[in-house]
Amino acid sequence: MYLLLTVIVSTLIAGLAMPLGAAIAHFESIKEKWIEEEFRHSVMAFGGGALLSAVALVLVPEGMATLEPLSVCFWFIVGGLSFMLLDIYLKKIDTPASQLAAMLSDFIPESIALGAAFATGDSSAFLLAGLIALQNVPEGFSAYRELSTTAVYKPKKIIIMFTLMALLGPISGVSGYLWLSDYPEVIAAIMLFASGGILYSIFQDLAPQVKLEKHWAPPMGAVLGFVLGMLGFMFTT
Repeated sequence: MYLLLTVIVSTLIAGLAMPLGAAIAHFESIKEKWIEEEFRHSVMAFGGGALLSAVALVLVPEGMATLEPLSVCFWFIVGGLSFMLLDIYLKKIDTPASQLAAMLSDFIPESIALGAAFATGDSSAFLLAGLIALQNVPEGFSAYRELSTTAVYKPKKIIIMFTLMALLGPISGVSGYLWLSDYPEVIAAIMLFASGGILYSIFQDLAPQVKLEKHWAPPMGAVLGFVLGMLGFMFTT
């Protein structure tokens, strides 16, 4: 019962990082234009670093430890291709929700994997929970800015929508805890699928927006995000 409650609380906190990121984007107002640009690009870079650390330190190692090399490659590539096809579809229907789709597409499988990790007593469960929360803040920030460019989505509506979406975390986490903990191969496939999709999203949506001409601070956000993940990994292993 204690572990189940831990899954619910951990995934809910990680999910609430999405509306937190949206709130930061809504209230963020810096008068100096160049500082504002550096701040926004640095936030996106930090999110890329946190996502990369989740892939490199938790999701891929866990998947590799369970599946055969060919299966590892297969699910990783399928994840990347799936995110690419989703990106193409969203572009085709001209909806300003690619960042939102990417955010949910990695949050849900990661929450499922987190629930299963707690059920199996995996020592990386708390690290994964922290990384999910870290990445959801800048993802919520970016998704809010993307949605707010259209008059259809009002600021208050976006933040409420993100808050409701946070409930998908506990639902996914409990599903992984109750039904998938006895199927490590399925969990490994989900982790690798999410990893491939995350890596695609980093280089498709985040990395191209990080660079600013004659500004070199934003890429350090990626370095700091990855270092933070490494520290968490070293402290929990």
